[in-house]
Amino acid sequence: MTPRTAPTTRTFVLVHGAWHDGRAWRRVVPLLEARGHRVLAPSLTGHGDRAHLLGPDVGLSTHVEDVLTTIADHDLTDVVLVGHSYAGMVVSAVAHRIPDRIAHLVFVDAMVPTHGESVLDVMPVTRLMIDAAAGTAHPWRIPPLPEMPAPRGLFGVTAPEDLAWLRPTLGDESVRCFLEPVVMDDPAADAIPRTHILCVGTGPAADQTADEPVVRRPVPARGPDGTPSRVRELPTGHDCMITAPSALTDLLLEAGAP
Repeated sequence: MTPRTAPTTRTFVLVHGAWHDGRAWRRVVPLLEARGHRVLAPSLTGHGDRAHLLGPDVGLSTHVEDVLTTIADHDLTDVVLVGHSYAGMVVSAVAHRIPDRIAHLVFVDAMVPTHGESVLDVMPVTRLMIDAAAGTAHPWRIPPLPEMPAPRGLFGVTAPEDLAWLRPTLGDESVRCFLEPVVMDDPAADAIPRTHILCVGTGPAADQTADEPVVRRPVPARGPDGTPSRVRELPTGHDCMITAPSALTDLLLEAGAP
């Protein structure tokens, strides 16, 4: 009789996007945990229970250190590191700092930078937000995107009950997060396998101005190691962890499979 193989337990670190906090993953975390996996979904500096720490000096490097600290404090290895939207910048930098601890990178409707790029480089439409903030009493603060009529909604969320929950969790972002260049200078990180999950139902709300959609930068045809990019699609809006948690979980499990 062949012995049964024990299921492989993976460690997922889920990093939220701009204006959100760790609670954005509240529907995904229990689904992953129910499958026996370890899951951490920290709130980055300036968000959630750390909202009081928001200031003009908070930038991309601050958020990179947040994730590095989470991984170090819990002594995590073989991490499936997941970044949503802006957090594509964060997880890219983290992977180059500790490539030996990262088993897989997952970009969820996320920015995919190259070394030295900022959010402004990857998504030039953010210039509108930065310029709008410059004319306010707090020129370093960028408020969340406005809610739009369906099907755009608020980051692609349109269900009334979901909107009622999401609105109070959102907070301002520091301009520095959008201007600070990402550091990706360790070639060892190029060997980390990666998956890109695109939300294609209504288009990513973060890629839209108030009047018309903005074409986002496409996923590179090949990854840093030269292999064809692994791309999956979800027929939902930008905040897929809220609107399609089960489908997203399935894709995360696929990415994290050994």
